[in-house]
Amino acid sequence: MANRRTFRWPSLLTEGGRGIAFGGDYNPDQWSEDVWDEDIRLMKQAGVNTVALAIFSWDRIQPEEHRWEFGWLDRIIDKLGKAGIAVDLASATATAPLWLYETHPEVLPHDKFGHPINAGSRQSWSPTSPVFKEYALTLCRKLAERYGDNPTVTAWHMGNEYGWNNRYDYCDNALHAFRAWCERKYGTIGALNQAWGTTFWGQEMNGFDEVLIPRFMGADSMVNPGQKLDFERFGNDMLLDFYKAERDAIAEICPDKPFTTNFMVSTDQCCMDYADWAGEVDFVSNDHYFHEGESHIDELFCSDALMDALALGKPWYVMEHSTSAVQWKDLNTRKRKGETVRDSIAHVAMGADAINFFQLRASAFGAESFHSAMVPHAGEDTRLYRQVCELGAALKTLGDAGVQGTELVPSGTAILFSAESEWATRSETLPSKKLNHWHDVRDWYRAFLDAGTRVDIVPLKYDWSGYRTVVLPTVLMLSGEDVARLERFVRGGGTVVVGYATGLIDENFHTWLGGYPGAGDGVLRGMLGIRGEEFNILGAEAAGDPCEIHLSNGMTTRLWQNDINVDGDGVDVLATYAGEKADEWDLDGTAAITRNAYGEGSAYFVGCDLNVADLAMFITTGLNPAERGDRNTSQKSGPHYDPITTLHTERAGAEATFDFYLPRGKHEVEIDGVEGEPVYRFRCDEGTGPGSYAIHRNGVLVVKR
Repeated sequence: MANRRTFRWPSLLTEGGRGIAFGGDYNPDQWSEDVWDEDIRLMKQAGVNTVALAIFSWDRIQPEEHRWEFGWLDRIIDKLGKAGIAVDLASATATAPLWLYETHPEVLPHDKFGHPINAGSRQSWSPTSPVFKEYALTLCRKLAERYGDNPTVTAWHMGNEYGWNNRYDYCDNALHAFRAWCERKYGTIGALNQAWGTTFWGQEMNGFDEVLIPRFMGADSMVNPGQKLDFERFGNDMLLDFYKAERDAIAEICPDKPFTTNFMVSTDQCCMDYADWAGEVDFVSNDHYFHEGESHIDELFCSDALMDALALGKPWYVMEHSTSAVQWKDLNTRKRKGETVRDSIAHVAMGADAINFFQLRASAFGAESFHSAMVPHAGEDTRLYRQVCELGAALKTLGDAGVQGTELVPSGTAILFSAESEWATRSETLPSKKLNHWHDVRDWYRAFLDAGTRVDIVPLKYDWSGYRTVVLPTVLMLSGEDVARLERFVRGGGTVVVGYATGLIDENFHTWLGGYPGAGDGVLRGMLGIRGEEFNILGAEAAGDPCEIHLSNGMTTRLWQNDINVDGDGVDVLATYAGEKADEWDLDGTAAITRNAYGEGSAYFVGCDLNVADLAMFITTGLNPAERGDRNTSQKSGPHYDPITTLHTERAGAEATFDFYLPRGKHEVEIDGVEGEPVYRFRCDEGTGPGSYAIHRNGVLVVKR
């Protein structure tokens, strides 16, 4: 990992600046000033101690090019400070004023068809536009000069959800920037030609002035996958560079306050390489929106596991989540009874020291007016606002008990996540267009929970050598260096589980040769003791063909099957493809899941896609407890509970350890033998015996020991 900025946490306006941060986005510019005092009364009543301010306020701060209006911002910051509410002040660049677009239409990004994007939404600007950057950095400096010494402003919130609208830009500025980026990366045009494989389809370039961005080339055209992958990297880097430029412009004037920006890791959102971004913030922040349905709490824990890794185990910040329903999904479900409080405490259980919502008061107009908020349209006398107040009291209780600053105790197993593999699975040139690395990470995470084990999620490029077991689900891309790290890990006694579409291509999107998975010029195959010849792809689209194949152990695969040969003498075949449907594809009796002893460790190959239930069966029956990362498998001492139905995390510090217990499903769970002081109970009843509790659906128990 590259060098990271020093961890710095924003202070509250409390005695000693401590406490769990609680609040949300506040948009006073949407309301007349006679509402502000009422807003602050509601904040104080709910226990709010921090707000994110001015995220979309550039047009109010600079209504005309040569006119600045800070008076309203001065007044609201002053009111908040007097109320003891700290401000996380935004750089306000998420939306630009319309006059800027009218004066400089060249700052607008372009779509892949070459059309300029119209202004009027968020991030309607090109991150490579020098004109836009000049205006944005001027704004940053103005804010720093005015509020850098203001004691109410305790942190800087750069931009907002970078990449939400302008992740892909195809304008001429982007083209020139991409050419410069390629020249910096490759040095010579020959190296670039080699990396992109330009001898295919006559794409060889004579100089960097011939490099193109992947604009629309016709309805039936496919983009060079190496070119497309580098364009993904470029887009990530350009936005990261823009963030750093904003940060540094403020830091030159106000260096003593911490900087952050909100990542987007939740449900189907993980679009940037946050492993790189995490090193450029002083504290890690995230916007998390819940996944409707049965996987709600599982997905929350999964996203938070990655956030904890990005934060290197340090506390992190929930910058946004929702009190109830949002307005931007196809299905906008409200939260069930207890989930508003439960979800927030679950984030704390996974290492968060700040719980914030979008937004304080529900908007009366605009695109997000039907997005839930801390104060709904119906006002103060509502169930939702009372839940917000209940949550504020709970977070104060946890803060007073000493939760803040403690760190999540890691598991013994890590699922490895690669943003570049996620980008690569979006290519239209793969054997299947249904691959999704992030979704497979989530499925494996849920499967471990179903097997009674909570695991960690760690970026592939980070250090995971301290784990007992690592899992690679659809890590499509592995470099030679990645494979060398895996080989050393297994040879030294570690366990690696390799998924069905892992290690097929290198960092340039070149296919590794010699048989699948070929990563590391065959080193990965040697570790696994197998050699794949073909992929078998199924799908309901092929009428009359089988859409699933059974395995000899009762499992079922429905998308992808590797046709492999067992090459190693010590390979154990744990399951084969079996039955008539397998035989149609000449797979009957072919190995589907294998284990190979390698060095002092073990290498498993799960050669086909499996659903969550089947993955859980593999984890339970194929891996021994040590390989699963179980920390207390016997439960002969300590608390007694069902680890499949009960989520348990530990946050530990120098003075105390906090145990968090939450039910996974719809039914209450019982725990016996809990040691320590119960510091917070929500939808949780004390039992008859010592250390006995019944936690109802969507409840929480927090114990200090």
